[in-house]
Amino acid sequence: MRDNEMLEKEEIFSKVLRAGRRTYFFDVRATKADDYYITVTESKKFTEDDGSFHFKKHKIYLYKEDFTAFKDILDEMTEYVVNHKGEEVISERHQKDFKKEYPKEESDSLNNFTDVEFDDI
Repeated sequence: MRDNEMLEKEEIFSKVLRAGRRTYFFDVRATKADDYYITVTESKKFTEDDGSFHFKKHKIYLYKEDFTAFKDILDEMTEYVVNHKGEEVISERHQKDFKKEYPKEESDSLNNFTDVEFDDI
């Protein structure tokens, strides 16, 4: 049996989080000794100019002895971000297809001019 097939057999429990162009896979797997560990895989879709696409994947392995410390640090980091920057997501402006929308007042002021008739001159 190939390594990839073996990994699929070791998967015990899974959850998927789709987040825009990224997908996160959370998997509980079993070691050869039948102990459990977690893998977190980030898969990101990249589209080429010709319309074809590919995925880049990054994976971390998290073992039971590190669960508590990992969770504590993750909780601390997420709390820090929310406390300092709030929950509003502002990163969309950095995507290549982002189009800034101007508030009504600002866009109206760009077209603000006086209508003058020729006879008024």
